[in-house]
Amino acid sequence: MLKQGALRWYLLSLLVIVLDQFSKYLITSSFHLGEVHPITPFFNLVLTYNQGAAFSLLATAGGWQRMFFTILALLVSVAIARLLRQHHRETRFAAALALIMGGALGNVVDRVILGHVIDFIQVYYSVHYFPAFNIADSGITIGAALLVLDSMFKKPTGGQPA
Repeated sequence: MLKQGALRWYLLSLLVIVLDQFSKYLITSSFHLGEVHPITPFFNLVLTYNQGAAFSLLATAGGWQRMFFTILALLVSVAIARLLRQHHRETRFAAALALIMGGALGNVVDRVILGHVIDFIQVYYSVHYFPAFNIADSGITIGAALLVLDSMFKKPTGGQPA
Protein backbone atom coordinates (compact mmCIF):
# COMPACT_ATOMS: atom_id res chain seq x y z
CA MET A 1 0.00 0.00 0.00
CA LEU A 2 1.30 3.48 -0.87
CA LYS A 3 1.83 5.81 2.04
CA GLN A 4 0.47 9.20 1.05
CA GLY A 5 3.60 11.01 2.29
CA ALA A 6 5.87 8.90 0.11
CA LEU A 7 3.84 9.53 -3.04
CA ARG A 8 5.62 12.79 -3.89
CA TRP A 9 8.96 11.00 -3.75
CA TYR A 10 7.73 8.20 -6.01
CA LEU A 11 6.52 10.90 -8.39
CA LEU A 12 9.99 12.52 -8.32
CA SER A 13 11.48 9.16 -9.28
CA LEU A 14 8.94 8.86 -12.07
CA LEU A 15 9.82 12.36 -13.29
CA VAL A 16 13.50 11.37 -13.52
CA ILE A 17 12.55 8.26 -15.51
CA VAL A 18 10.29 10.22 -17.88
CA LEU A 19 12.86 12.99 -18.45
CA ASP A 20 15.58 10.39 -18.97
CA GLN A 21 13.59 8.34 -21.46
CA PHE A 22 12.29 11.40 -23.32
CA SER A 23 15.80 12.87 -23.66
CA LYS A 24 17.09 9.51 -24.92
CA TYR A 25 14.25 9.36 -27.44
CA LEU A 26 15.13 12.85 -28.72
CA ILE A 27 18.82 11.97 -29.06
CA THR A 28 18.29 8.59 -30.74
CA SER A 29 15.80 10.08 -33.19
CA SER A 30 18.18 12.92 -34.11
CA PHE A 31 21.68 11.40 -33.95
CA HIS A 32 23.57 8.50 -35.46
CA LEU A 33 25.72 6.36 -33.17
CA GLY A 34 28.93 8.27 -32.44
CA GLU A 35 27.68 11.53 -33.92
CA VAL A 36 28.92 14.56 -31.96
CA HIS A 37 27.36 18.02 -31.79
CA PRO A 38 29.46 20.63 -29.94
CA ILE A 39 27.32 22.88 -27.74
CA THR A 40 29.94 24.85 -25.78
CA PRO A 41 33.76 24.71 -25.54
CA PHE A 42 33.36 22.07 -22.78
CA PHE A 43 30.10 20.28 -23.61
CA ASN A 44 28.97 18.06 -26.51
CA LEU A 45 25.90 16.03 -27.29
CA VAL A 46 26.97 12.62 -28.56
CA LEU A 47 25.08 9.35 -29.03
CA THR A 48 26.86 6.45 -27.38
CA TYR A 49 25.80 3.07 -26.06
CA ASN A 50 27.05 1.96 -22.68
CA GLN A 51 27.17 -1.70 -21.71
CA GLY A 52 28.28 -0.85 -18.15
CA ALA A 53 27.08 1.23 -15.24
CA ALA A 54 27.09 4.98 -14.67
CA PHE A 55 29.91 6.74 -16.50
CA SER A 56 30.83 3.53 -18.37
CA LEU A 57 31.96 1.60 -15.28
CA LEU A 58 32.62 -2.00 -16.39
CA ALA A 59 31.49 -1.24 -19.94
CA THR A 60 33.97 -3.74 -21.38
CA ALA A 61 33.39 -6.52 -18.84
CA GLY A 62 32.09 -9.02 -21.39
CA GLY A 63 28.30 -8.99 -21.01
CA TRP A 64 27.61 -10.34 -17.50
CA GLN A 65 27.24 -6.80 -16.22
CA ARG A 66 23.92 -6.22 -18.04
CA MET A 67 22.02 -8.71 -15.89
CA PHE A 68 24.04 -7.83 -12.79
CA PHE A 69 23.28 -4.09 -13.00
CA THR A 70 19.64 -4.74 -13.87
CA ILE A 71 19.11 -6.98 -10.84
CA LEU A 72 21.13 -4.67 -8.60
CA ALA A 73 19.10 -1.62 -9.67
CA LEU A 74 15.82 -3.45 -9.08
CA LEU A 75 16.88 -4.66 -5.62
CA VAL A 76 18.15 -1.20 -4.67
CA SER A 77 14.91 0.34 -5.92
CA VAL A 78 12.82 -2.00 -3.76
CA ALA A 79 14.94 -1.09 -0.73
CA ILE A 80 14.67 2.62 -1.55
CA ALA A 81 10.88 2.38 -1.97
CA ARG A 82 10.67 0.94 1.54
CA LEU A 83 12.97 3.62 2.93
CA LEU A 84 10.86 6.31 1.29
CA ARG A 85 7.77 5.02 3.08
CA GLN A 86 9.61 5.19 6.40
CA HIS A 87 11.47 8.49 5.89
CA HIS A 88 9.16 10.49 3.63
CA ARG A 89 9.21 13.46 6.02
CA GLU A 90 13.00 13.84 5.78
CA THR A 91 13.07 16.05 2.70
CA ARG A 92 16.75 16.00 1.73
CA PHE A 93 17.15 12.28 2.48
CA ALA A 94 13.95 11.33 0.65
CA ALA A 95 14.77 13.53 -2.36
CA ALA A 96 18.21 11.89 -2.57
CA LEU A 97 16.70 8.41 -2.49
CA ALA A 98 14.03 9.34 -5.04
CA LEU A 99 16.64 10.70 -7.47
CA ILE A 100 18.77 7.59 -7.10
CA MET A 101 15.79 5.28 -7.62
CA GLY A 102 14.60 7.23 -10.67
CA GLY A 103 18.07 7.17 -12.19
CA ALA A 104 18.55 3.48 -11.52
CA LEU A 105 15.18 2.58 -13.04
CA GLY A 106 15.71 4.91 -16.01
CA ASN A 107 18.81 2.94 -16.94
CA VAL A 108 17.06 -0.38 -16.23
CA VAL A 109 14.49 0.50 -18.91
CA ASP A 110 17.32 0.79 -21.44
CA ARG A 111 19.06 -2.38 -20.32
CA VAL A 112 15.89 -4.47 -20.47
CA ILE A 113 14.59 -3.09 -23.79
CA LEU A 114 17.84 -2.34 -25.65
CA GLY A 115 20.53 -4.39 -23.92
CA HIS A 116 22.57 -1.24 -23.30
CA VAL A 117 22.18 2.25 -21.86
CA ILE A 118 21.96 5.32 -24.09
CA ASP A 119 24.38 8.07 -23.06
CA PHE A 120 24.60 11.47 -24.71
CA ILE A 121 26.02 14.14 -22.39
CA GLN A 122 29.74 14.64 -22.84
CA VAL A 123 31.82 17.14 -20.87
CA TYR A 124 35.49 17.78 -21.43
CA TYR A 125 38.38 20.11 -20.88
CA SER A 126 40.98 20.43 -23.63
CA VAL A 127 41.72 16.81 -24.58
CA HIS A 128 40.40 15.31 -21.32
CA TYR A 129 36.95 13.78 -21.78
CA PHE A 130 34.68 12.53 -19.02
CA PRO A 131 32.72 9.40 -20.04
CA ALA A 132 29.39 10.24 -21.64
CA PHE A 133 26.38 10.02 -19.36
CA ASN A 134 22.63 10.68 -19.30
CA ILE A 135 19.82 12.16 -17.18
CA ALA A 136 19.48 8.93 -15.17
CA ASP A 137 23.19 9.01 -14.29
CA SER A 138 22.77 12.65 -13.29
CA GLY A 139 19.89 11.72 -10.99
CA ILE A 140 22.01 9.04 -9.34
CA THR A 141 24.95 11.42 -8.93
CA ILE A 142 22.88 14.30 -7.56
CA GLY A 143 21.07 11.88 -5.25
CA ALA A 144 24.38 10.52 -3.95
CA ALA A 145 25.66 14.06 -3.34
CA LEU A 146 22.45 14.87 -1.44
CA LEU A 147 22.97 11.76 0.69
CA VAL A 148 26.44 12.98 1.60
CA LEU A 149 25.07 16.43 2.45
CA ASP A 150 22.27 14.88 4.45
CA SER A 151 24.71 12.80 6.48
CA MET A 152 26.84 15.88 7.15
CA PHE A 153 23.96 18.11 8.24
CA LYS A 154 21.56 15.63 9.79
CA LYS A 155 20.48 16.60 13.27
CA PRO A 156 21.28 14.05 15.97
CA THR A 157 18.26 12.00 16.96
CA GLY A 158 19.27 11.55 20.56
CA GLY A 159 21.14 8.79 22.27
CA GLN A 160 24.63 8.89 23.67
CA PRO A 161 27.54 10.48 21.82
CA ALA A 162 30.10 8.04 20.48
